[in-house]
Amino acid sequence: MPAVLRAALFLVLAACTPAGAGERTIFLTFDDGPLNGTVNVLDVLEAEQVPAAMFMVGQHVLASPERQGLLKRAKSLPLVTLSNHSFSHASNRYERFYADTEGVVADMLKANTVLGLSAPPPIPARLPGRDVFRLRYMSRDDFGLSLEEAQREQVDFEFVAASGFHLYGWDFEWVHEDSGKPVQSVDRLIDEIGHLFAAGRTVGKNKLILLMHDEMFQDIFEGREKLTALVAGLRAKGYVFGHIADYDTKPSP
Repeated sequence: MPAVLRAALFLVLAACTPAGAGERTIFLTFDDGPLNGTVNVLDVLEAEQVPAAMFMVGQHVLASPERQGLLKRAKSLPLVTLSNHSFSHASNRYERFYADTEGVVADMLKANTVLGLSAPPPIPARLPGRDVFRLRYMSRDDFGLSLEEAQREQVDFEFVAASGFHLYGWDFEWVHEDSGKPVQSVDRLIDEIGHLFAAGRTVGKNKLILLMHDEMFQDIFEGREKLTALVAGLRAKGYVFGHIADYDTKPSP
């Protein structure tokens, strides 16, 4: 077959072939630390040498010297991006929390002080209880909110972003029970991630932010083993792991 025809055939086949998993990036994110389970998260990230963003809560850091040590260790790991997840986590009273815009901003700035974070550049952050994006090239509100809630809270999101933060939501969650016990098995989670990519149901093309919580990875839930298995399973599918700072890229013209 002439070279020109071979090249043309390759282009046709490439156009008909869906993007492979090797072109797809997983961004691992962990919320609410430092908590019981954080040490196992850090152990696995260090052993497996995978990047991750750890969205920490200021109050949890101040709870004990041991948790302050976990913050220090997280900051020492080159592949870990320490990120702001508020000081109070809204005390889990989200409607009341977001009714006070100045209070929301003050809470986030207080967490910066505890976590030792300072801008510029904008600090990676995740608002408590809200799946919101405010980044350089993209902005998205929480689709789980009612229209009234979204309109009322939008001013909070904008003011926090304007106060030196890049806000990251998520595409998918490894769900846990109230106790912290993970709901999906590792294999099921990996299958669900594959279905999301196949259906094109991620915020960014070929990119997926996975939300997890530190408390899921306690010894009682075999956290170290499950997180290690997740990393191995995603690698076996051909996914790559990304730094959260590389998530927000300028869209192609």
